[in-house]
Amino acid sequence: MTDARIEAKVRAALDAAGARYEVMACDPAFADTAEFCARYGIDPQDSANAIVVASRREPKVQALCLVLATTRLDVNHTVADLLGVRKLSFASAEETARLTGMVLGGVTPFALPEGLPLYVDARVLGRPSVIVGGGSRSTKVRVDPEVFRRLSGCRVVEGLAMERSAAS
Repeated sequence: MTDARIEAKVRAALDAAGARYEVMACDPAFADTAEFCARYGIDPQDSANAIVVASRREPKVQALCLVLATTRLDVNHTVADLLGVRKLSFASAEETARLTGMVLGGVTPFALPEGLPLYVDARVLGRPSVIVGGGSRSTKVRVDPEVFRRLSGCRVVEGLAMERSAAS
């Protein structure tokens, strides 16, 4: 899928959800969260990572999880329990692209394929706005996190992520 097409799908999904949002242009070389925040002067607490996880064994079970950039996803406890599996891994870049139609650095919780579970860490809703991927590496979206309460198929989860330790 082309960048323009996926970006249009993301905007359509945002509009359908009644989201208040702003599309932001992004140099693709700075699309990864840490680089984006440093380049554009964004507080990492206002940026969120959309992470695809997948079971290690067949039949495959997958989900997209959204967590603040200052936290880390609790993959093998909270997420594994939510999906009813013993072990999960972060999906590879190839698996993420195949499943979502988006590349790393642009993955967003909007315009996901039907049936893919979406879990959002409750801390995301505590921010006045949050920046997420825009569907490609050349866009980001600043969105009012209240939209996640209204987004079909989205589940807000306490403890989906943990604070990062100083070493991580």
